[in-house]
Order: sequence, then structure tokens, then C-alpha cells
Amino acid sequence: MEPFRIHILGCGSALPTPRHYASAQVVEIRGKQFIVDCGEGTQMQLRRAHIRFTKLGAVFISHLHGDHCFGLIGMISTFGLLGRTAPLHIYAPEALGQMLEQEMKLYCQHLEYEVVFHAVDTTQQQVVYEDRSLTVETLPLEHRMPCCGYLFREKPQLPHIRRDMIDFYGIPISQINNIKAGADWTTNEGEHVENSKLVTEAEAPRSYAYCSDTRYIPTLWQRIKGITMLYHESTYGEDNMLLAKKYFHSTARQAAQVARDAGVGKLLLGHYSSRYEDENVLLKEAQEVFPEAFLTDEQMVFDI
Repeated sequence: MEPFRIHILGCGSALPTPRHYASAQVVEIRGKQFIVDCGEGTQMQLRRAHIRFTKLGAVFISHLHGDHCFGLIGMISTFGLLGRTAPLHIYAPEALGQMLEQEMKLYCQHLEYEVVFHAVDTTQQQVVYEDRSLTVETLPLEHRMPCCGYLFREKPQLPHIRRDMIDFYGIPISQINNIKAGADWTTNEGEHVENSKLVTEAEAPRSYAYCSDTRYIPTLWQRIKGITMLYHESTYGEDNMLLAKKYFHSTARQAAQVARDAGVGKLLLGHYSSRYEDENVLLKEAQEVFPEAFLTDEQMVFDI
């Protein structure tokens, strides 16, 4: 299978600490790479992760709190200094468009590439990006300002050819695509060969949901039911439930409840409050509800 990986660049919350960078990830899928949120220091973390800037095709911003977007203009400027020519697509709440335009007039006047802004509706779950191999949907969240997550879905792949059967029946290479598309085969002797004998099923499509800053949403699981991997913010433990409610954040246990109810394969925790010097307390609370929960940390890579 082609790689489908999540590169963790930053997993801290608003207040910077020596241990964690602000929110940023790279989603790598079928040879493409996308940035999800772009907190301060993202470009430095990209270098540490040995991710080539030229392979990054789009940026998806969940909301306009600084710990999720302060790194964007610096990264855009650096791309220009490195001679980028391919367009960079930015998907974000509408309010970012005007601010980004003003920043670029100040700091990025002579770029040799185009920055294309796409406003997303944070109140609707809808496809905002699509190519031959995947779709990206918005996931409405509930925070102190308009906010959405993003759901990356791999499109179903064509079945795999059984080379032994192709050789056995002498099927020409020119017919391979037809066989993959479901065609049967008839030999020169008139024998009918069903397609199921010529192919094996492709792997099931994989999926990844990134749920950024949000209070606990009891119905969120319905939007992400059965996905392969979920990232859900887990800013606080149960000891700070009042703060979670006040600032529209979630606890690790609440993140685990979403993962459990949705029947996901794996849960990634992140966006830790600086109050916690050891996030294992968050992991323990989450695993009591959903055992397949994992802490994220800078430079970790998770395969889907």
C-alpha cells in the first residue's frame, strides 16, 4: 500500500513551552503532502522532519487563533525565498483571506508563485478539496470562534491484477485496465473467465479526521463513524473540567468518548495545556475509555 502517514510537527496549545510547538501536522497520502494548521515555528519543524517544502501542495487552517496560524506568513515567505513556482492553496475560515492579503502586501510582494485562498464554511460538512486519489471534508466544531476540523478520505482503489492468471490465460497487456475496471475475459477457445478469478480486492480505503479546538460534541462521532484514525484535541484532564467548559476545549476522556462512540481504529491526543508537565495523566484518562489512544509528540510519525 502507498503511505498514508501523519507527521506531528506541534502538539502544544496556546502558551509556548520548551517542550512543545504549537499545532501543526503534515498529512502524507499517496505521494501528496498537506499541512494541517500552521502554528508558530512550523517551517522549522518541517526542516527537522526532513519534509521537502516543494512537496507541500495545500494548507488547511482550522481557525484563527494564533497557535494555529501564526506560522503561515513566515512559511509562505520562505517558500518564495526558495524559488517555489507551484501554486500553494490555503483552505481556511473566510476571515483569514483579508488578513493574509494584507500580510502578503507587506512581506511577500515579489513571490514567483501564486497563493490561492479558499474560504471554507465552518458550519457545514462538505468536500472542499478533491483529486484522483482523495477528498478532504470540513468537520464543523464548536469553539470560541468559527472552527472546523478536516476529514481526509482515500478514494477506493482498483483491484489488484493476479499476474499468474493473466499469464495463464494469455491476456494481453492492453486489456489490463479493462480487467481492473471489472471486465471478464473470453479465451480464443471460447472459455468465459469471470473477473473475480483475475483480480484480488484492493485494500479498504483509509481515512483520517483532524478535530482541532472544540468543546465536547456528543454527536460528533456520527460524522466520523468508522474512520481509521482520529486526532482529537485533549487540552485538559478531568481535573480541569471547568477550564475546558470555559474555553470551549475538550478533556482527554471526552476525546476518548468520541473515538469509542465512532468506532475508530486509533486515537491521537494533542493540544496539551502547558499546565501538564507529564501528559501521561491525559493518556491514562483516555485509555480508561478507549485503549487505542496514543500521545502525540513532536517528530512522531503515525502510519494509517
